Amino acid sequence: MMDAARLFRSLSHRKKTKSNPMNNFLSSRAQNLRQGEIRSLFNRSKSYKNVISLGIGEPDFVTPSTIINAAYQGLLNGNTHYTANEGQPSTRIAISTYLEKKGLFYDPVDEIIVTMGGMGALSTALMTILDPGDEVLIQDPQWLNYRSQVQFFRGIPVPVPVYEQDSFSLKADAIEKRITKKTKVLMINSPNNPTGAVIHPEDLTGIADLSIKHDLLVISDEVYSELVYDNSKHISIASLPGMKERTIMVNSLSKSFAMTGWRIGFAAGPTEIINKMTVLQENLVACAPTVSQEGLIYAVAHPEEIELMRKEYEARRDMMTELINHIPGLSCVIPRGAFYIFVNISGLHINSRDFSEKLLRDFQVVVIPGSAFGEKGEGFVRLSYATNQQLLKEAAERIHKFCNQLLEEKIL
Repeated sequence: MMDAARLFRSLSHRKKTKSNPMNNFLSSRAQNLRQGEIRSLFNRSKSYKNVISLGIGEPDFVTPSTIINAAYQGLLNGNTHYTANEGQPSTRIAISTYLEKKGLFYDPVDEIIVTMGGMGALSTALMTILDPGDEVLIQDPQWLNYRSQVQFFRGIPVPVPVYEQDSFSLKADAIEKRITKKTKVLMINSPNNPTGAVIHPEDLTGIADLSIKHDLLVISDEVYSELVYDNSKHISIASLPGMKERTIMVNSLSKSFAMTGWRIGFAAGPTEIINKMTVLQENLVACAPTVSQEGLIYAVAHPEEIELMRKEYEARRDMMTELINHIPGLSCVIPRGAFYIFVNISGLHINSRDFSEKLLRDFQVVVIPGSAFGEKGEGFVRLSYATNQQLLKEAAERIHKFCNQLLEEKIL
């Protein structure tokens, strides 16, 4: 009997090969949507055996049992109903208290909304603020969904390059060169996906000053804010003078708290924007899942419980950067946050897509081509170290053999 996974793949392939007249009813925006390179490679890897995936950025840890138990107790207590569109009051109070400990002061009544993950916060924010033709400044390379979401909501993404020699820190002067009369929003992400970079404090100050000077709204994606290393602390741009009133801070428990499947996040920002995001959320999904809100309340009150995970990520980072920098043709700067390494492959004289495809085909290791994250990502591949050290070592050995093979082919 065909197993469920093979049957699903067979049916999916059959649907793709059939002509479908329903395509005529798709909007032009929907027709232009394409699956991202990350999911595409992940799906293709399923056809190989003994694959080590360093592709999708998802913690390998299970959500801490204390968070699970808190959510379960909430269900037993009868908390299984709709909440307010912006989230139940106790959830927003918990978020406000959590942010206050970081020096950020948001009124839980009308400056915080609980969302369906960080992506729910981001998409709702963009739908709320963008008019057709508005320009949005986005770092290049950057998480690929930013660009596609902005385009879907009729905005125009404008890439702002960052460079390896600057440890991929976003610079104010690079931003200013790309500001026009149509520029409305600046999106920043620190710690960053795909580079693992943390924006240097002096650069963050320069970006804040620039945002005020040009009257820009900032969307600050801080989903990796708990994952910073080298005894550093995360700094939110919203904490800088004059920035709270022009910043929408987006956050999530998916990465830091190993809660990807819970689909719970939040946004904090100006009352006028949060109120309209709430009305929009009412029309889209009503509210975030009650059970996930119960888990959030416990999690943000006990961030110390994820410290062991953070220390393990840091140990993996140290190990992998050391291994990578000893592989012929490869190099990397040491990332200061998140759980990604942006590996320079320029010494191998192969483009990032071919590198990723051949590595999967010949050695069954999944990495993501840098070109998937923007034009400036070419010459790099992203790997995630959100997996155990034994598998990371095995992956590094396979990558080492692969690079030796590539170099031998060049010589021959």
